[in-house]
Amino acid sequence: MNEKLKEKVKESLSSVLPITLIVLVLSVTLVPMEIGTLALFLTGAVLLIVGMGFFQLGAEMSMTPLGEGVGKTLAKREKVLLVILVAFALGTIITIAEPDLQVLANQVASIPNNVLIWTVAVGVGVFLALAVLRILFRVSLAKCLLAAYALLFVLTLFSPKEFLAVAFDAGGVTTGPITVPFIMALGVGVSAIRSTQGHDDDSFGLVALCSVGPILMVLLLGIFYHPTDAAYSAVEIAPVVTTRDVARQFALGFPGYAEEVLLSILPIVAVFVLFQLLTRCYRRRQLLRTGVGFLYTVIGLILFLTGVNVGFTPVGNLLGSGLAGSAYRWVLIPIGALIGYYIVKAEPAVQVLNKQVEDVTGGTVSQSMMNTALSIGVACAVMLSMVRVLTGISIYWILVPGYALRRRRKRAHDLHLPAAAGHGRVHRARRQRRHGRLRRRSARRARPAGGDPDHGRSLCT
Repeated sequence: MNEKLKEKVKESLSSVLPITLIVLVLSVTLVPMEIGTLALFLTGAVLLIVGMGFFQLGAEMSMTPLGEGVGKTLAKREKVLLVILVAFALGTIITIAEPDLQVLANQVASIPNNVLIWTVAVGVGVFLALAVLRILFRVSLAKCLLAAYALLFVLTLFSPKEFLAVAFDAGGVTTGPITVPFIMALGVGVSAIRSTQGHDDDSFGLVALCSVGPILMVLLLGIFYHPTDAAYSAVEIAPVVTTRDVARQFALGFPGYAEEVLLSILPIVAVFVLFQLLTRCYRRRQLLRTGVGFLYTVIGLILFLTGVNVGFTPVGNLLGSGLAGSAYRWVLIPIGALIGYYIVKAEPAVQVLNKQVEDVTGGTVSQSMMNTALSIGVACAVMLSMVRVLTGISIYWILVPGYALRRRRKRAHDLHLPAAAGHGRVHRARRQRRHGRLRRRSARRARPAGGDPDHGRSLCT
């Protein structure tokens, strides 16, 4: 096995194992499960671990370089209209290709899938274009977020209550495994052109702004579109008794998720091919590496989605309904917080985000620090969600104080993150100079007489 792939699979194992142990303990104590259901869950966990390993390596080899290359190319163009159109098109295409959006659309049965998918995709496209313009014109991220969320809360006054939860859940689409690597890398590429002016930290904030788009568009959809209901549909567990039944469930689900992943990846591959034809940015070796990266991404996503949807999601639904209907329903709060703490590490997009934060800050903000902070944040969020489910309080009691606190903490963030990015620039500049000298020295030794001095080097950088 490739050493890099082995390392990624080990990281995935350490991320998924705590969740698996929690579910096993619950199945023995509070929510007894049939052996077949438990076997379904454990098989899904294995697929999840292997799939995450393949996906993380694939995204690192393909989507991240592609996003950075497109971002750098856009930043060099002086035509604002072209930048807006390209960013809008990319945001829309990437969002349509997002598997998480397909899952959300399938769960909201009252809204036609295509209507919800295109609504969310257009929202991401619009706000990705605005996010790129924010970087190019150096507009404060805090001001943009404040204006965007103020508009959101105004729209919630006119949108039906049934749409509120779906709208804010739609914002989570921009944290999916396809969207995050590309959008983050796009931001890094755009801001890299301005890094000499001290704006490396501008690469952050694209996902935050893009998450506003789906919420805004779904709220508008609720105002002008009037379905009978906007509730989620429950996930049912197929009857499984023997190991053959378990294998049959995964065999039945595998082709559908393979088709879904291939259809999701094809638009991104098309963007890569078009980008290469227009810019001739990548050399032969880099093209081969990117192709292998896309293959790893496809394999990883197929295994990941099959494991999650066939093994994890039905068991999670069973645990939730079992605990909510028991005398120990309040135990959902600490259990939700515990699962929320560990589930973050099992999300491929989070690991891509943490890696890019560590790179941009030169290690000042490490992956472990980011993991801990995000785990605590998600644990608190899931805990509050459980409180809302059990008490039936309005979602406003959670959203309004949360966003107000976020706005207040933004000033401290603005003081510390640029400093971390500044330290990162110093360390990175030193590394780049040292590596540059080594590359030039190696190139002089290996370059044939009359050879191409740019052989093997990307034209995107």
